Amino acid sequence: MKSTVILSSIVSALATTVLADQTVFNNANNANANANAAGVKSAPSYSSLKQSSALLEAVRALGDSLHGITEETAQVWADMERDFPDAVDQLTFLSEPKPATKRPASEFDFHVSSTSLPGHALRVKKPIDLGVDTVKQYSGYLDVEEEDKHFFYWFFESRNDPKNDPVILWLNGGPGCSSMTGLFFELGPSSITQNGELAFNPHAWNNNASVLFLDQPVNVGYSYSSNSVSSTVAAGKDVYALLSLFFKQFPEYADLPFHIAGESYAGHYIPVFAAEILSHKERNFNLTSVLIGNGLTDGLTQYKYYEPMACGKGGADSVLSEEECANMESAYPRCASMIENCYNSESVWSCVPASIYCNNAMMGPYQRTGKNVYDIRTTCEDSENLCYPQMGWISNYLNSEKVKAAVGAEVDLFESCNFDINRNFLFNGDWMKPYHYAVPHILEAGVPVLIYAGDKDFICNWLGNEAWTNALEWEGAKGFQSAPTKDWTLEGKTVGTVQNSGIFTFLRVFEAGHMTPFDQPAAALDMVNKWISGNFGFKN
Repeated sequence: MKSTVILSSIVSALATTVLADQTVFNNANNANANANAAGVKSAPSYSSLKQSSALLEAVRALGDSLHGITEETAQVWADMERDFPDAVDQLTFLSEPKPATKRPASEFDFHVSSTSLPGHALRVKKPIDLGVDTVKQYSGYLDVEEEDKHFFYWFFESRNDPKNDPVILWLNGGPGCSSMTGLFFELGPSSITQNGELAFNPHAWNNNASVLFLDQPVNVGYSYSSNSVSSTVAAGKDVYALLSLFFKQFPEYADLPFHIAGESYAGHYIPVFAAEILSHKERNFNLTSVLIGNGLTDGLTQYKYYEPMACGKGGADSVLSEEECANMESAYPRCASMIENCYNSESVWSCVPASIYCNNAMMGPYQRTGKNVYDIRTTCEDSENLCYPQMGWISNYLNSEKVKAAVGAEVDLFESCNFDINRNFLFNGDWMKPYHYAVPHILEAGVPVLIYAGDKDFICNWLGNEAWTNALEWEGAKGFQSAPTKDWTLEGKTVGTVQNSGIFTFLRVFEAGHMTPFDQPAAALDMVNKWISGNFGFKN
């Protein structure tokens, strides 16, 4: 799940605390190199530093990644203070280590390592039966000891034919949200009731595929570390190591088709993770396809469509006044210019203010209505749990000592989303970086790509996703752009529309919000079954 709701309070704070008077931060060891990398001829001298605790914490958190700021860039930060003056006096920007207690080696059934992946090891446990499903399961940790990183995963075999059915890796977004949310809220074998009981899911994606749920990056969900990961590229290397060791331990799955699926900020993750996998020519598993649901992939294109979606042009009633809609529309050119600067430089100085300005200008008016950013049809029921009380039920279940012992979890506290991780990615400039540039390379490598979107989501809406797929520059672009939009039907009912050319597909899912498998479980299962069977055009 993409937790832009989390970001809203952070960006407001940053807009009022950082660089409001053209403050410059320098580091003697790295300033020149970073200035050159950002296209800066020379950094201005130190000016006065605001002595607020929030700012000082932000400076420490930003650390060595911020060097060399031009007067023009400093003015951008000052403009943000002027445009978004809401103050947040105290806000912690430092990422704290996640408390955890490592379990004895004897509690795990397998310990896996490889000379090709030095410093990495996999611990595997056969979970004690919790009743989540009757199929074979594995859980445990990928350990990167030198970096003190420990990634939790939970694997469920296919209910159908695990010897021949494909394997799917599922990733939630955030950045900073646990894939256990996907497991128990969306597409896993069971959901959690308000009473903490398990409810069987007949539309689970492991009906016809084995599914691996991964908590990444570190300090998300059951994963933990004394350090942190703050970029999609760094996270990709860890995911590749996990997969390599998993398929080494379980070679019976290694030759099966393998797909990566995810939603929201996974629109960043998946293109980079797929590119990382493809960069390893000698690997023990093969990437068959990728699926991205309601993703944030190309911000420059997608942010243009917040105004149309909020203002009645995306298939849902307008939730804003004409004046608010006009203000959003007039704010987009400035937002677009800032994102373009981020795309061109990929400098934290350009990418961070682009995230702050655009999220305030293009999302802020909608968020202030109290509507659910993940479903434009509803109000936000539970602001502490990303608008869904079920998130709280899941956290309660996963914090049970019985559950943690059964799966080998080592963290003291499970949280569905880690706000610190979200901030870390923001401060590193990751939010607005152009990771869609990896998609053409994936397609040109012959790997099919499905972009699907529930059409009642606001935060990563279908209008923006449809637009960026048509704007994408790749060798098959003309064929895709001219491809007709056809109905997608299930049991005689039209449940969406599809645009397909060869191995590239955009799918609009009717009456679904951000979490398509939650809102339309039968359609989502039909979607994934058709896709993994090679029916890229969703023909009936």
